Amino acid sequence: MAKKLVIGSIASILVVACVVAACVTITKKNASDPSSGGGDGSSNGGVSTSTKSVKAICQPTDYKETCEKSLASAKNTSDPKELIKVAFESTITDIKNAIKNTDLIKDAAKDPRTKEALHTCEGLLDVSIDDLRRSFDKVGTFDINKIKDYTDDLKTWISASITYQETCLDAFQNKSGDTGEKMKKLLKTAGELTSNGLAMITSFGDMLTSMNIPGISRRLLANDYTSFVEDGSRRLLQVSSTKPNVVVALDGSGQFKTIKEALKGVPPKNIQPYVILIKAGEYKEIVDVPRGVTNVVFIGEGPTKTKITGNKNYADGTATFHTATVAVNGDGFVARDIGFENTAGAMKHQAVALRVSADKAVFYNCNIDGYQDTLYTHSYRQFYKDCSISGTIDFIFGDASAVFQNCKMIVRKPGNNQACMVTAQGRKDHRGVGAIVLRNCEIRAEPAFTSTQPPIKAYLGRPWKEYSRTIIMQTQIDAFIDPEGWAPWNGNFGLNTLYYAEYQNRGPGANTDKRVKWAGYKRNISPQEAEKYAPNIFIDQDSWIKKTGISY
Repeated sequence: MAKKLVIGSIASILVVACVVAACVTITKKNASDPSSGGGDGSSNGGVSTSTKSVKAICQPTDYKETCEKSLASAKNTSDPKELIKVAFESTITDIKNAIKNTDLIKDAAKDPRTKEALHTCEGLLDVSIDDLRRSFDKVGTFDINKIKDYTDDLKTWISASITYQETCLDAFQNKSGDTGEKMKKLLKTAGELTSNGLAMITSFGDMLTSMNIPGISRRLLANDYTSFVEDGSRRLLQVSSTKPNVVVALDGSGQFKTIKEALKGVPPKNIQPYVILIKAGEYKEIVDVPRGVTNVVFIGEGPTKTKITGNKNYADGTATFHTATVAVNGDGFVARDIGFENTAGAMKHQAVALRVSADKAVFYNCNIDGYQDTLYTHSYRQFYKDCSISGTIDFIFGDASAVFQNCKMIVRKPGNNQACMVTAQGRKDHRGVGAIVLRNCEIRAEPAFTSTQPPIKAYLGRPWKEYSRTIIMQTQIDAFIDPEGWAPWNGNFGLNTLYYAEYQNRGPGANTDKRVKWAGYKRNISPQEAEKYAPNIFIDQDSWIKKTGISY
């Protein structure tokens, strides 16, 4: 018992220290001169921790000086929890004020696209902060017996916080003037501190795992159903046999004619599955499942019978993040037997059919069809089973921990002088949890693609961000995939830092003899390495997937 209490105390202290480092400077960024030295905090007060302790806390981080400055600059209290409380209370206001106090607002007045980018960025930063806040809230639920699940949640949410900050910066790409550079400078310290927080949590989890404390090691859940039954079964046990809460039908035979209207009835912070049965038909509407609207279930009557369709696209003036026909932001989302579609076409550039920015989202027997940027696996943990995804360029992209099992990836004919890439994974931080994992899938092409002369180039993927990570295992790869397998994004960007791996793939396109020679590419990983990306291990043991009744 004494040992358990000691370890628990150490863990709590480290987690608190981690979130302090991840958050304090975000809120106080403009309160001090960024060019000044780290100091000892003597003039402004500081965390009542020795210099040695601060250095120890910051040791595993990539931005040690930034880390030490953040811990030295906190004022008026030595209680870590109070420090975090003060930080979070002012975070959103401080970041928004920082944006408004720059020249960005003036640039936005001159350029509609910059105005939209600024608006998008503000919303994304709010969510980034929210993920840091719920990371702190997680501290209060610490259980030494569930340390792996505990750290998985924290790493997922802090990784997502980084992703939202990066998505903010992405919104300013290809805009007039120097607005992107201004925003990058504004978020530099916040990004460093969030990265530091992820480093500390990762180090903390590794430390406890290495201690081999009885009871904290993760159990394999191949035959263990206890955990998800005991936690209240907030998700569906069998979505196919669940009575719907409401029915949507175009012919008026249900309670609603539109999905948007049906979503208005979901209780706030819903903890039970709220099932919306969507009858057969083509629903021409833009659907947003808001953040906080949780545990929503869409059930259709078949992916070719129930279809949600739209055509928003970048070429016509909409930011990529907002082009989605369906955007899922509420955690615990499940979709089954539905089609998602963006019909903008190959020449309209980025046009998302489905964007998923929700933790623990599951899609079963769904069709997701588009051209460029079809499926935006934006953030958190996601699982796709028996789905079909079609597109041209980067048609599965994002930084979620996304596992695809028994899915079909169908390459479509692109526009003139375009090549096709199945994936474009966007991991920004080398400790981030994001990856695209294809397991027992099929990578094929539509006839219009294969019949084109001269032949069109097609690749398994390319690195959207510096630490891009994609694993393709036990998958059928057809002959149309270029023998090199993978394509660069821009010159040598990311080629040494990415992680691309193949394992036991099959088919004429699976031969790795002529694959790229990049330092980050792994031609044929070991079974032990591949096992790390199995769905029952990679995305939180899949205890949350089992609740849906969908096998893996």
